[in-house]
This record gives sequence, C-alpha cells and structure tokens, in this order.
Amino acid sequence: MKRFFTKIVSFLLAVAILSTTTSFSMNAHYCCNEIVDIAIMSNARSCYETPQKTPLKKCTPEDQSCCNNKSFVKIGDNLQTVLFDYDYDYNSFVFLSTFFHTYVNLFKGLKNQVVPFKQYVPPLVSKDIIVLHETFLI
Repeated sequence: MKRFFTKIVSFLLAVAILSTTTSFSMNAHYCCNEIVDIAIMSNARSCYETPQKTPLKKCTPEDQSCCNNKSFVKIGDNLQTVLFDYDYDYNSFVFLSTFFHTYVNLFKGLKNQVVPFKQYVPPLVSKDIIVLHETFLI
C-alpha cells in the first residue's frame, strides 16, 4: 500500500511540475455570444469552417461584427538552471582527487580476515574472581 501511495504522489508531483513549467494557449471563437469552437495550441475555426447545428439567433455567420476571437495564453515558469562556471585550479583538483580516493578506500574490506589471537587458548577459570575479590558493579 505504501509503495502504491508513493507512486501516486510522485506521479502527481511530476504532473504538477510539468503543468507549471509548460506554456500553452487556448483560443475560442464566439458568434452571437455563443461559443463555436475551442482549440488548444492552435487557432480556433471560424463560423465559416464549422458546421452549425442550430441557426444563430440574432446574427448570421456572414455578419463579421458579431463574431470575435478570444485567446488565453498561459506562460510557464522557468525552472532555475544551475550552471557550473567554477574555475578549476590545482588546489581544487588535488582536494577532489584525495577526497575521491579516501572515500573509495573507506569501503574496501580486507581480503583475508586476520584474527591475531586465534592460536591462544582462553584461561581456565576455576574460581569466580569477582566474588573472590568482592568487586561488584552497582
């Protein structure tokens, strides 16, 4: 359930970023205060190009004074781009190379695990030394 929820949230965030950064335009054509055509990212067709289902009441399509076009333009926000205009000198190169080598060598393991006290036998405890010396941790 958690993976499904994170996938939905990540998809919605991607759509939100895409919708805020892209620009688009919407055009609408009106005749006699009635919408005839709507177009996204292109020009709306006029009264002459679209077939009319019902005849227009007050004006005719031939009368250009009652027709008008409205357009809506949504300009997207530009994301801030990061430019690396840093001049690399010798000191920064030395620092980066040493940092890289120490970071890589930090996670290298030993090939053979060496245990230096493997041959030694632990001492045999015959008496309880803590009770014998009466040293208890409180």
